[in-house]
Amino acid sequence: MHVRNWSALGWLGLVVAGCGVEDARGVTAQACPVGVASRVKSINSALANPTDVQGTFYFTTGAPGGGTILWRSDGTDAGTVQVRVYPTGIYAPGTTAAVGNTLYFQLAELGVAMEQLWLSDGTSSGTRFLRSFPRDDSIGPTSSLFSLTSISGRLVFFHVPPGGQPELWRSDGTSAGTQRVAQLPGVLGLDLGQTLHVGDALLFFRSQGGSTTLWRTDGTSAGTRALKQVDAGAVRITEVSLRGNPGLFIFQDGPNHEVWKTDGTAGGTFRLDAFGRPVQLLGTLGSSEYLASVEPTTSRLRIDRLSLGGGGKTLITTLPPNPAGLRPEVQRTTVSGVSLYFSVALRDANGLRQEVSLWTNNGTAAGTRQLSRTLALDDYNQSPVFATGGGVVLFHQAINTVSMPWFTRGTVATTGQLADVVVLGGSNPRQEPFVRSGNRIFFSAIEDTGLAQLWSAPVSFTCPPGLSE
Repeated sequence: MHVRNWSALGWLGLVVAGCGVEDARGVTAQACPVGVASRVKSINSALANPTDVQGTFYFTTGAPGGGTILWRSDGTDAGTVQVRVYPTGIYAPGTTAAVGNTLYFQLAELGVAMEQLWLSDGTSSGTRFLRSFPRDDSIGPTSSLFSLTSISGRLVFFHVPPGGQPELWRSDGTSAGTQRVAQLPGVLGLDLGQTLHVGDALLFFRSQGGSTTLWRTDGTSAGTRALKQVDAGAVRITEVSLRGNPGLFIFQDGPNHEVWKTDGTAGGTFRLDAFGRPVQLLGTLGSSEYLASVEPTTSRLRIDRLSLGGGGKTLITTLPPNPAGLRPEVQRTTVSGVSLYFSVALRDANGLRQEVSLWTNNGTAAGTRQLSRTLALDDYNQSPVFATGGGVVLFHQAINTVSMPWFTRGTVATTGQLADVVVLGGSNPRQEPFVRSGNRIFFSAIEDTGLAQLWSAPVSFTCPPGLSE
């Protein structure tokens, strides 16, 4: 295929009342010049399991005729090489983890009810098998290993055997040192990623005897213990903070949705506040967490500020009314500098996305802006919003029904197209399609060859500005 040049596309007017939203009439989308983002290597396959290991980028792809290839890249064509090629029928499910300079990853074989844990130092000889784990092959290419986490220089993770209870495991990078720590019945939300990495501990939830308790582990038997009971009954965990600092989680207890904070100690685990409606974490700015919720009477999205010290909540702003029959829902969030960025989908009565927009908020009503109304409607990757760490936020913009990489620095005038390519999403809904490794951002894209390629862009870049601010 040949990707058309949409760089000169005129920007849609974003005239929305309230919230300090910018009047973007007459602003033309600004495109980065060719070369800011560039192709690293032709790999002819979409990326899966992208992972940064101390500045080296690892990923897997499918192999011709089936099978899996493990790659590493330093951001150059010559430095993007195949580490190991696995034969037909082998695939890489689940997640990966970096422990020091070592990559841990999972492999499975179609039709075989076992899953393998491997590690790699980036060389073929240093890529080796550690241990097999029973898995349920009848439910398809899913993983039985969860929450792979680096704790105190070792790998800590959960294994859920077919029909069995969750098990806590650790590995020091040797077969003999890959050991079961404990069997832990009643662990909640492993398949939803509902664990927290706080400090140098992995926190998780258990429901036993009708109560719900937060637990912690450092990967040892002695260091695996109950931390604090959070409710006397069995509750549903609805969200945990992905960044882990501070550790935040939300659970539903009857009509209330309670927001809790934890630093990994019993004394530092406490309820911040409760809401009488579902809430979602937007991100932390300073000493406050920001949350989004839908007002039950108006179906408008509202943003509240919640003191992390337990000082209560404050309404910041309410987003403008939605078109009739559409209900807002926050998809992805990130923090860049002193601002939050989040994508908001408007769903119809059938649950289908009719529009996805990009918003930013600096903690004030006046600083709440809509930056785009045409994000990709991709139901699989849910409108990714990614902070590079260099003052730039990347997202997927819909152009003529395809997704293209766009950037923003927080205003309509500093929002535009990064490259004239079609971006590909992750291999699972929770995989981030943009990954930082060293001073580069890596992503998978299709350009005029019609084949999937590895692309990258610098962490920080300045493309032509739009209107003066």
